[in-house]
Amino acid sequence: MPLITILVEDSQTIRENLIPAMAELADANVVAVAETPAGAIAALEKHRNDWQLAVVDLFLKEGSGMAVLRACRQRSDHQHVLVLTNYPSVDMRRRCLDLGADAVFDKSTELEAFFECCRSYA
Repeated sequence: MPLITILVEDSQTIRENLIPAMAELADANVVAVAETPAGAIAALEKHRNDWQLAVVDLFLKEGSGMAVLRACRQRSDHQHVLVLTNYPSVDMRRRCLDLGADAVFDKSTELEAFFECCRSYA
């Protein structure tokens, strides 16, 4: 059964590549895409009982993915939040984990580990 996923990513190029890769490599079904924290929070609310995975970029068109992480803090046990970013500094990883992210991955060097983590939730 596909992993019901919400993708929070403002780069169209990344979305166009990531969505089919997630479908193929992680059996993820992206049901909503958001480019801003407000859009992400609305999508999470709309799919409140259905989503299983939220993939969040940190630097968005308007605002930060940190606001999305805060909004996900009160989620069910079957719901997971992964950060996929170009800026995975030690401090940024710690801040994301402190806000409730399950894991943080570097877009340029940790995609294999990201997909493996996604598959573990399926």
